[in-house]
Amino acid sequence: MRLDKYLKVSRLIKRRTVANEACDTEHVSVNGRPAKASYDVKVGDVIEIRFGTRTLKVEVVAVSEHALKADAAGMYRELV
Repeated sequence: MRLDKYLKVSRLIKRRTVANEACDTEHVSVNGRPAKASYDVKVGDVIEIRFGTRTLKVEVVAVSEHALKADAAGMYRELV
């Protein structure tokens, strides 16, 4: 699954266009490297998202095309 779609489906970022822009401006990195929106997300990948001064670091636990709001948080695990 594409990185921008994963960020939207997992509800880490609200809209896919915003996720796409975040990737283009290098606010999103996967496994320590800046990633493009077309990056293929796999289970075990570590995604870092920079929101201004705050950084969110998560590990991909599951990849699914659709997720209900209640199930979206189960697609990733927050890292410290």
